[in-house]
Amino acid sequence: MVIDRAGLAAFLRRRRESLQPEDVGLPRGSRRRTSGLRREEVAALCHMSADYYARLERERGPQPSEQMLASIAQGLHLSLDERDHLFRLAGHHPPPRGADSEHIGPGLLRILDRLRDTPAEIVTELGETLRQTPPGVALTGDLTAYTGPARSIGYRWFTDPATRRRYAPEDHAFLSRMFASGLRGAVTLRGPGSRAARLADLLLARSEEFREVWAAHEIGIRPSEVKHFVHPEVGALDLTCQTLVDPHQSHLLIVYTATPGTESHEKLRLLSVIGDQEWGRPAL
Repeated sequence: MVIDRAGLAAFLRRRRESLQPEDVGLPRGSRRRTSGLRREEVAALCHMSADYYARLERERGPQPSEQMLASIAQGLHLSLDERDHLFRLAGHHPPPRGADSEHIGPGLLRILDRLRDTPAEIVTELGETLRQTPPGVALTGDLTAYTGPARSIGYRWFTDPATRRRYAPEDHAFLSRMFASGLRGAVTLRGPGSRAARLADLLLARSEEFREVWAAHEIGIRPSEVKHFVHPEVGALDLTCQTLVDPHQSHLLIVYTATPGTESHEKLRLLSVIGDQEWGRPAL
């Protein structure tokens, strides 16, 4: 496929101009004259230099890679149809859709962008964290930094002891059953050869505990409404967990809140102020 530089530039300009700062979680400010977002704002959202992005809008520069296009599609809050159109304009075949897609729908992104003071994350059906709010990073660490099978919290649960230190010990047995049950459901839904099936095979080879709970063939074990976290700085937190599902992408938006007036509520307020400091990274 050949890149359509003029079409790509026009599409990017139109999408940038149609977005307002509040659409992507940015402050509007009192001196804004630009209609829509500024180029440097879009560049920051897409994790690229402002110069690189500006060259794309000016029909210059190298052909964007597929990884770069995925970042642009996410930064501009494109729908799946718009994402596929962007890839074709840039001379690439669009990524596959379905359970393995990591493109977050614009609806979930808009909600997440409005939760800047609340711990929240967007995860795949395999428990891979795609996005977190800053308080979410402060609560659990930067879960987007993991690579390979360790991106899945279910995999880390059985292979990385540091993961369990974030949760109350009395919940560990239930969580082991829940993660195994959830993975079994994904394997059944997606079938042999799926990423879920490969993840199960890896865990069967690496974890005796996983082999034991897997052999029970439990299915349908749901998370408790209240999760009991153990934070390395503020201690125990009892947080209510609410989940919003995007059925088209198999993604979940998980939001953690605490009952006002409780000790956990005060600790969450502290985390939102402190933000991501020493403990806002994955424990090694």
